[in-house]
Amino acid sequence: MSKKRVFSGIQPSGNIHLGNYLGAVKNWVAGQDEKENFFCVVDLHSITVPQDPVELRFQTRALAAMLLAAGIDPQKSTLFVQSHVTAHAEGCWLLNCVTPLGWLQRMTQFKDKSAKQESVGVGLLDYPVLQAADILLYDAHEVPVGEDQKQHVELTRDIAQRFNHIYEEEFFTIPEPKIPPTGARLMGLDDPTAKMSKSLAHVRGHAVRLLDEPKEILRTFKKAVTDSGNEIRFSDDPEKAGVNNLLGIYKAVTGKSSADVEADFAHARGYGDLKVGVAEVVIEFLAPLQARYQALMDDPAELDRILAIGAEQAAAVSMPKLREMKEMMGLVLPR
Repeated sequence: MSKKRVFSGIQPSGNIHLGNYLGAVKNWVAGQDEKENFFCVVDLHSITVPQDPVELRFQTRALAAMLLAAGIDPQKSTLFVQSHVTAHAEGCWLLNCVTPLGWLQRMTQFKDKSAKQESVGVGLLDYPVLQAADILLYDAHEVPVGEDQKQHVELTRDIAQRFNHIYEEEFFTIPEPKIPPTGARLMGLDDPTAKMSKSLAHVRGHAVRLLDEPKEILRTFKKAVTDSGNEIRFSDDPEKAGVNNLLGIYKAVTGKSSADVEADFAHARGYGDLKVGVAEVVIEFLAPLQARYQALMDDPAELDRILAIGAEQAAAVSMPKLREMKEMMGLVLPR
């Protein structure tokens, strides 16, 4: 039986933090042998809001380098930049022509984001269709997403089924959203009741970013919000959310059981010892990843070579699919 195909996209904006790695990237790396994976740096999605061009180019390359440093293996998976494969933008236009406007206007994220902007670009409304093209061009069976993106995968399913119905053919594979396990859900260190957020990673004390220096990591954990007690154990008590978050980070990074984690802090003198202990294992955990990242960023020719191979592999799958779409829709193809 052939492997299931998985499409995963991540925007080159914001700062990748420990929560992103433990909640998503770690699972991507672990699943490379089980499934056929396409990992896409979705730079076209980033420009739905204003971007500094120089910074966007840097962040795109930096994200690719970080994914490679984290363990994405180009011998096992396809890693590429979205704009390097023209089928994505073309496929989006073709799907636009079969997607009802009302479907896009009811997207929760569009409502939330547009409410915060004085002027709303068409790209913000339309990016779920680009997301659908990203997925459908590869006949992906699975799309790993958080709860906030599940509605967009459901829209992708609707668009695929509509296209299949209009052209009377089971042309697109209907993808399934895959919500990752909740075990590695990290909360903000400055607010343990809210999820650690990529958009807030620039706020000092909110998150540990993967490229933070050891002294910054230690500082961030020392300032982590806890409670007025001193008991170090896992708890469902909302008052202990800060301690629970710190223990959860320690558990996720070390791979230890909850009992072993609690045993490691059985003789701690208080929350200060807990914070330093968590900081130390995180610093040790990130050191080799940071070294691999820097080596890639110091060798841009090698990074470009890997991304060029990835784009070629992605195009080999998506361009024939796009050509079939055009033919079905009545376009005259160049000979």
